[in-house]
Amino acid sequence: MSFNATRVEEAEAARAVFAEDLRESLRRTPKQIASKYFYDALGSQLFEAICLLPWYQVTRTELALLHRHGGSMLGALEAPTSLVELGCGSGEKLAALVTAGGESIGEIQLVDISPAALEMTARRLRQQGVEIAHAHQASYEDGLTLAARHRAPEGPLALLFLGSNIGNFDPPVRQDLLVRMRQSLRPGDALFLGTDLVKPERELLLAYDDPLQVTAAFNRNVLRRINDELGGGFDLDAFEHRALWNGHDQRVEMHLVATRAQNVSIPGAGLELSFEAGETIWTESSYKYEPEQVRRFGEDAGFRAAAQWVDIRARFALTGFTV
Repeated sequence: MSFNATRVEEAEAARAVFAEDLRESLRRTPKQIASKYFYDALGSQLFEAICLLPWYQVTRTELALLHRHGGSMLGALEAPTSLVELGCGSGEKLAALVTAGGESIGEIQLVDISPAALEMTARRLRQQGVEIAHAHQASYEDGLTLAARHRAPEGPLALLFLGSNIGNFDPPVRQDLLVRMRQSLRPGDALFLGTDLVKPERELLLAYDDPLQVTAAFNRNVLRRINDELGGGFDLDAFEHRALWNGHDQRVEMHLVATRAQNVSIPGAGLELSFEAGETIWTESSYKYEPEQVRRFGEDAGFRAAAQWVDIRARFALTGFTV
């Protein structure tokens, strides 16, 4: 089978999963769309733009921590250390860690649901003279299985889960994912987890509802994706972006709010939807933590907390766990 034919089959399979997930989540009350579906080619580029905004500090802060502490993060592991990044994005942070690790870095595997993200990361690493061993277009869960199957036979593996991506999971699902990470690793391996911390409400809302409305475009883009890939009939102008801070549950929520009553058909998912004015689609939860909470939920999943690097001003933590 040709490479192009394989890519077409992969795209068709991904579209079928997208449709199946929407059939389930858009029938919930409230209606929901999983945040992983933000990241098609355009969504990935919009998120890169968000990372440049002055109000969104997560990426810059984490990147600075990796530049400052990357050598010591990897220095505690035997060389060569293989790297697997779940949700590689543009690859900027992985590239920083590769630079810090130098010759101690072994094979590199990438996991991302977005083919655009995999290509951006592979291109960035090639510019550094580094070739990836495997790129898996997959969910985090499936990617863990694939990465474990393809890991180098010798040497430790460092699993990277950065960008506070863990914050997109409700606590029970988060713990299940961490347990799967632990089960995918073996003695001598490590997990490096990046987590955004609780900070003043105004700072959080500016990060998720910026004055330039880039985040609003990122949020509405998922409706454009449904229209393009599944023949949906969403009028993007009929939905507004809303971000709110849920202090009780320590999470920022993003919603799309219907500005008028309307009916929407999604033929590719077999859905006929009705919206009342003011009805919402819940598109993202982004949990924020305290440093001790991060150490505790890692240990509850079977890891040992080894080290933690915290930017106190920007309120972000990198935590290293060992197996």
